[in-house]
Amino acid sequence: HIRIRPHPYHVLRINKTLSCAGADRLSTGMRGAFGRPYLTAARVDIGQVLLSIRTRPEKVQFAIEALRRAKFKFAGRQRIFVSNKFGFTRWTKEEYEQHKGAGRLIQDGVGVKWLSSRGPLRRLLGGA
Repeated sequence: HIRIRPHPYHVLRINKTLSCAGADRLSTGMRGAFGRPYLTAARVDIGQVLLSIRTRPEKVQFAIEALRRAKFKFAGRQRIFVSNKFGFTRWTKEEYEQHKGAGRLIQDGVGVKWLSSRGPLRRLLGGA
């Protein structure tokens, strides 16, 4: 699985003006120059994660090579970081197995949800 982290919510606008002969009679210049929506872009900060890949441990080298080749399609410098987290979760593999064995995690698409110690008693007591 691959996850693209920043979302393109920033709307870029354009104020079209004519540059041909007689355009001075048609153009309004900078009056009302808010512009029309042109496209959307993602605002990215320095150090922000752009892509995340979840793969099997034996395929990590192929994922690193794929990300190295993809770096050239982005402006600026990118760094490839191999995380010790399990999949798209916030736990390491050992913590994930421990919580999963205790019944504290439930599947939620490509991730998992954490069940806190609060909530209905039937869930906390195992359906009793």
